[in-house]
Amino acid sequence: MIKLERFEVMNFENAVRGSRNPLNSWNRMDSETKDGKFIMGPNDLDLAKRLCKAGSDHRKFIRMIFVSVDITAPIYWWKEYDTYKVATVANSTSTMHKIHSKPFEMSDFSVDHCTPEALEMMQANIDFLEKIRLDYVETKDKDKWYSMIQLLPESYNQMRTCTLNYETLVNIYNSRKNHKLEEWHTFCEWIENLPYFRELFVDNI
Repeated sequence: MIKLERFEVMNFENAVRGSRNPLNSWNRMDSETKDGKFIMGPNDLDLAKRLCKAGSDHRKFIRMIFVSVDITAPIYWWKEYDTYKVATVANSTSTMHKIHSKPFEMSDFSVDHCTPEALEMMQANIDFLEKIRLDYVETKDKDKWYSMIQLLPESYNQMRTCTLNYETLVNIYNSRKNHKLEEWHTFCEWIENLPYFRELFVDNI
C-alpha cells in the first residue's frame, strides 16, 4: 500500500527560463502561467525535449523543478526509497516519539497482499503490540518501549513529507518502473502524471 497526497510542483517557470541562458534565447520563451498553472509554449517545450533527450549533462534545468508530496508507505518500501539520497529532503512522522500515542490497528500496516493465514498472524502480533503499548503507557518501562520498536513489522506505515526534483524523479522512474513491488508501480504512475513528465521523459524517446 502506498498513498501520495498533497503534492505541489514548483519553480517550473524559472527552470525553463534558465534553460535558455546558455544561448541567450530568452526572447523565444513562450510559456505562461494561467490561474496559477504553468503552461509551456511550443518553443519552450521543443527546447526542453531536446535538452532532456541529450542527457543529464544538458538537462540541468530539470534539477530546478521541485516537487513536494506527502507519502504514506510501509517501512519495507521506505528502505528502498532511502537509496535516493541526492537532492531529496524528508520530514517523517516519528516512530521513536509517537509509537505509543495511539492504539495499534490493522489499518496501521500494509497487509493488502497477505493471505488469510498471514492476516491471522498479523492480528495476533497487533494484539500483542497493543498489550505492550498499554503496559508502557501505564508504567513508562523503557524495555516495554523497546519491545514495541523491536517487534514492529516492516509493513508498518509511515508518512513523510518529501521534496525531490525532476532529475531524481527521472532516476527513480527509470530504475523502479518494472520493480516487483506494486508500490513502485503506483509511485511511477504518479510520476508519469506530473506536469510535462510524460512529454519530456516517457514519450520523448
